[in-house]
Amino acid sequence: MGALRDNWRVLLLVVFVLASTFALLSPTVAPDEGPGSPGAASEGATNLKFGLDLSGGTRIRAPLVGVTAEEVQFGGDSPGQVERNVAAQLRGADVTDVTARQTSQSGGTVEVTADNVTQSDLATALDAAGYGHGEVRDGVTAQTREETVRILEDKINQAGLSGGTVQEVTTASGEHFILIEVPGEDRSEVLDLVQSRGTVRVDVYYPVERNGSTEYQRDRAVLERDDFQTIGAAQQGGNGQPPHVPVVLTQETAPEFQQKMVDTGVAQRGGSTCTYEENRQTTGPCLLVVVDDRVVGSFGMHPSLASSMRSGDWASDPSFVLQTQNFSEAQELSINLNAGALPAKLDLGPDGEGTSSYISPTQGESFKTDSVITGLIAVFAVSGVVFVRYGEAKVALPMIVTALSEVVILLGFAAGIGYPIDLAVVAGFIAVIGTGVDDLIIIADEVMAEGQVRSRRVFRSRFRKAFWVIGAAAATTIIAMSPLAVLSLGDLQGFAIFTILGVIVGVLVTRPAYGDILRSLLTDDR
Repeated sequence: MGALRDNWRVLLLVVFVLASTFALLSPTVAPDEGPGSPGAASEGATNLKFGLDLSGGTRIRAPLVGVTAEEVQFGGDSPGQVERNVAAQLRGADVTDVTARQTSQSGGTVEVTADNVTQSDLATALDAAGYGHGEVRDGVTAQTREETVRILEDKINQAGLSGGTVQEVTTASGEHFILIEVPGEDRSEVLDLVQSRGTVRVDVYYPVERNGSTEYQRDRAVLERDDFQTIGAAQQGGNGQPPHVPVVLTQETAPEFQQKMVDTGVAQRGGSTCTYEENRQTTGPCLLVVVDDRVVGSFGMHPSLASSMRSGDWASDPSFVLQTQNFSEAQELSINLNAGALPAKLDLGPDGEGTSSYISPTQGESFKTDSVITGLIAVFAVSGVVFVRYGEAKVALPMIVTALSEVVILLGFAAGIGYPIDLAVVAGFIAVIGTGVDDLIIIADEVMAEGQVRSRRVFRSRFRKAFWVIGAAAATTIIAMSPLAVLSLGDLQGFAIFTILGVIVGVLVTRPAYGDILRSLLTDDR
């Protein structure tokens, strides 16, 4: 019992290493690998997950298009009225590009997310509309950034891109970017998905008689996303039916839409035949499916559905299908309807600050191999220096084993929570090895400063003195790294998190355990 009591710190280290090994290897601990889970899927015999650097995939980093005016005085107008008034003063923007949010009793913010609208354009529009305002700046509000992250996450999940992540990152100068990482996916596919703003509407296109001649009229947005109660998955079609997305309208929308179909002739007796794509000037009445102002589908109405609408029965079960020209457009339509429209576009243009990159799986494997080699070189280099410094295996060998145990513990932690390992995290591991061995050298030097120590009492006194130095250094490291760990600074965050964890594990577990091992090896009064 006395030996267990004296060496409980070593036992604690053993427990941590065993628990970490279990987290690394046990299939019961493997995190979920469904869509939206962080990082890449678990690879090999371990539960470790690898980020883009080590598994390959696409990374996109871009700000959002927009300008924002702060402290806008609404003058008693509602946010909707402010949006309409400001949009009327802007060239190249409509009311859907303007968002007014009331943040105080008298006013709030107004942001415009249309392309090519500058700070001076927004300031001029506000002045012309009669709204006083404060600073006008580039960028969008925090609410818009949060909504964009949520919608992009939904889009990635709906598209089935396993392991994709979306987050907001902030630079040291206060600039805000949206960071998208999708392991294992081609760059063009991811760009097509996230660059589309995803604004979906249904227009009606129909002939009208004016002055004895037939003209065609287009009524915009007879249906918008909020009008749909349920949205099905994209269907391939077949048996003469094109690719489509089944939908059900809300009970509030259905009667009005039903009457609109009757009034415009889409639901005429015998149904309607749409030839919009072939000849717009001779077609029957059509419903147009429009995504980001691009018509992706046009269709008329089957006689049975038209009859149901004319009798008024359809509104009690308001389901039908939105047809598209091909299956990929049906998939895009389903994704956009389910996820919703982006409140602002990513600035990936030639003059924008956005960047996109693709790492091939082969290159990722190469990085992984290089990371392992670099880690081994670091271990052997440290081992050689320590052995040359002390010339005694009983001092150097426990030092190396103890330092490596910290890496095992950190790997187990990463596997347990599903944190993706990337190059920044690998750098954190190497930093942990270096700082860990530094601390162990401080302990060994202090304990052996005046030659061999034989008494436990003397050992404890010298060890405490060394531990105070290590504790102060650890506190300094944690304080220095904390801003990087807390702020959303991309790869630097992973480096900081694992460096801090390594320092904490070292101070609380591995350094005391090394002290117990060294005491047992060097002192006589065991």
